[in-house]
Amino acid sequence: MKQRIFMYLFVFSALLVLFQYVNSKRVFEDLNNKLEDQKLKSEKYKDSLETMQNEVLNLSHFNLDRNEDAISYFENDGYNVDELIPFIKDELYKLNEIKGEHPIVPYAASEGRKMLINTVKMLNHKWIIADFSDGEFWGELFLTYEITEDKQLNFSLIESFLYPFD
Repeated sequence: MKQRIFMYLFVFSALLVLFQYVNSKRVFEDLNNKLEDQKLKSEKYKDSLETMQNEVLNLSHFNLDRNEDAISYFENDGYNVDELIPFIKDELYKLNEIKGEHPIVPYAASEGRKMLINTVKMLNHKWIIADFSDGEFWGELFLTYEITEDKQLNFSLIESFLYPFD
């Protein structure tokens, strides 16, 4: 009788160990599969991140904030670039407040409206691109600017276009 009890206990223990082994193996393989999936996702995200960084670098190529030569141009003239850039943009936006037609936008607005400059991007120490709209029509401008010796800011319209109305 004792031998049978020990034999049953031995078989039961062997089955329990076998069950534990199979279960552990399945859990281990599942975790390995998840780890592989995470590695693949990580590589995919690294590639995406690199692509995005390259795109940002390309987009910021014509940007005054990243143009060391243009910044040096202003700094050599004694200007603080962190204050000068917002000042130039503000001066351009102030032209929106002038009564009547906009002094830089060469197109007439719709009836009862006014052309306003919406977005300004400073390309370097001499050039600006901007978009304008009256809520119905819109277009873009290419401007030059200069700061004269007596610290006056002058804008000159070089090119503009108005998108066709559909």
